[in-house]
Amino acid sequence: HRGMSHYDIAIIGAGIAGASLAAEVAAHASVVILEAEDAPGYHSTGRSAAFWHETYGGPGVHPLSKASLDWLTSPPSETEAETFLSPRGVISIAREIDRDALDSFVGDFDGTGIDFRELDHTAMLAHCPGLRPEWRHGIMEQACADIDVAGVHQAYLRIAKRGGAELLCRAGVDTLTYQSGAWQIATRNGALTATTIVDAAGAWADTMAMLAGAKPLGITPYRRTIAQVRFSEPVPATLPLMFAITGDIYFKGDGAGGVWLSPHDETPSAPCDATPEELDVAIAIDRLESIVEWQVRGVSHKWAGLRSFAPDRLPVYGFDAHVPGFFWFAGQGGFGIQTAPAAAKIAAGVLLGQAPDPMVAHIDPEAYSPSRFI
Repeated sequence: HRGMSHYDIAIIGAGIAGASLAAEVAAHASVVILEAEDAPGYHSTGRSAAFWHETYGGPGVHPLSKASLDWLTSPPSETEAETFLSPRGVISIAREIDRDALDSFVGDFDGTGIDFRELDHTAMLAHCPGLRPEWRHGIMEQACADIDVAGVHQAYLRIAKRGGAELLCRAGVDTLTYQSGAWQIATRNGALTATTIVDAAGAWADTMAMLAGAKPLGITPYRRTIAQVRFSEPVPATLPLMFAITGDIYFKGDGAGGVWLSPHDETPSAPCDATPEELDVAIAIDRLESIVEWQVRGVSHKWAGLRSFAPDRLPVYGFDAHVPGFFWFAGQGGFGIQTAPAAAKIAAGVLLGQAPDPMVAHIDPEAYSPSRFI
């Protein structure tokens, strides 16, 4: 089933991280992508309610999101897509007691040129009819859009394949051994060797590192729950992404009269096939009802995914300080899709030892290096 058994680079994980990096490096090296599941993108990538939201992830992630915007808006021709974004807009909402949190959120992004517009309750009602009167303050960012996650992921996989990368599914990694300058990799779909391995295993990033004899960085998976809720009266299809500045709920229109809703939960989890807890869905609905006057009629769909963060909440791109030929591309939290174009270009430059792509030349890759944890 395989044309060769030695590769320059073996990428572990075919979610958005592994697929995007494979697409960037496949033209320069022989690449195999090892995916444990039956199909790529089964875990976090396939469960993302992703949006491009400039301030999401905080000031340390902002440069990556900003650098990725043009690629997502007007993708390069090899993606065969006109755009991956549909305009949405986002409003961060606050009550009087949360006013300081709203001001400090805006203050965190001083000097970034983000276009914040202040809205009062009446202005917010035009966007979100039924908003309860105590939610008096709002900050709108126009530059927020839904991302066609499957479209981005599939485009990267196609580009990687055209560049010569091979994708092996049902190829969960059992052992990693470094011998005579190469990695011996035993998978459930056969054995192979590679000069370099890339840990793009998402929730399993630390598990893979330990298999390779690298020190885990403390990349922790957290469960995030999403429910699709319907109401007795339809919600406007144009409903922006609504974020409570308290950080305990967000929701957006699903385009069919309902909303996608999350209690913004972050429950530490072992790496697994995440499933939603009834309690988390109930909490989300309860919080929604404290913000809007809409009558919830039922839950159409619910799911959960794992978002994996390094201890400082920034992503990790770069070679391990102690284990030769082991490259980290992990810890991409809930912003992995909106930052994928920039992340893949930064990581490809470091991995191949090449000058950075002009798109990311202004970003210091050291800010995201695993050596910051030593």
